[in-house]
Amino acid sequence: MEFLFASWLGTPAWFWLAFVAIVLLLTAFDLGFLHKEDREMGIAESLKLSIFYIAIAMVFGAWVWFQKGPTAGMEYYTGYFIEKALSIDNVFVISLVFGFFSIAPKYQYRALLWGILAVIVLRGLMIAGGAAILASAYWVMYIFAAFLVFTGVKMFFTGEHEPDIGKNRVIRWISTHMRVTKEHHAEHFFVKAPDAAGKVAWAATPLFLALVVINLADLVFAVDSVPAIFSITTDTFIVYTSNIMAILGLRALYFALAAMVHRFHYLQYALAAVLVFIGGKIFVSDFLMGGAKFPPLISLGVTVALIAGGVVWSLWKTRDEEQAA
Repeated sequence: MEFLFASWLGTPAWFWLAFVAIVLLLTAFDLGFLHKEDREMGIAESLKLSIFYIAIAMVFGAWVWFQKGPTAGMEYYTGYFIEKALSIDNVFVISLVFGFFSIAPKYQYRALLWGILAVIVLRGLMIAGGAAILASAYWVMYIFAAFLVFTGVKMFFTGEHEPDIGKNRVIRWISTHMRVTKEHHAEHFFVKAPDAAGKVAWAATPLFLALVVINLADLVFAVDSVPAIFSITTDTFIVYTSNIMAILGLRALYFALAAMVHRFHYLQYALAAVLVFIGGKIFVSDFLMGGAKFPPLISLGVTVALIAGGVVWSLWKTRDEEQAA
């Protein structure tokens, strides 16, 4: 019992265990009940499942608010909304990856599931590393903040460019050093297939290559999202749980967003403003407010307002395009 109440990274161990239990239950429910068989998910089902995951995240945030206080609760919600908004760009890249490798929609969900399980581990390592660095060298926070401001300004003026999946160095390296089948093999990542000499050996499938690229894309996006949430709070529990809760619902939301991601073109400007605001408030707090903590309520309000404004403006500006389609 003493272990349960022992502090781990500034938070009682039972908090962490409760969160891990929630993630495992959601994953088991998703994989073992909702998707026992590979099938294509419709937009309506995608939206319903997304609402379910968002509701879980909101309830979890309320529990954090009650257990750790209003400040921690607002920091959790701010981090959640930022990561959720940034994931829309991630959806765009994932759709490009699936299209490049010609992955059938009925097998995309399985790749997303395994990809998100890998993300849970990779994000944990990145966040743990970031927390350790900040604990011993707070000045690194100013590098994070400057990077966010720079990224936001760059995003605002240059926009996002469509990546060339075919020129990805990792894909070229795997294709050179590993046997990869040209044919698809349903939901399998690896299969036994004859080589040029007729010898049967294990080979990767295009679905595995798609999984690799998806995880690499998440690492790239994490370069923005992890510093952004650390600029909100240095509480490792809040940083990790808000990130993972937003990512858990991504695979459900993907099928709805992938069909209309082209309508969120103007959201990138709102995200650029969010990154500049989040990075800028670190300098405001430390140099203009004498080190006083920036009000979490203002951070949450500005973040939600910018993201909501970007979504509404995007949908409004592309309404004629949708009617034409």
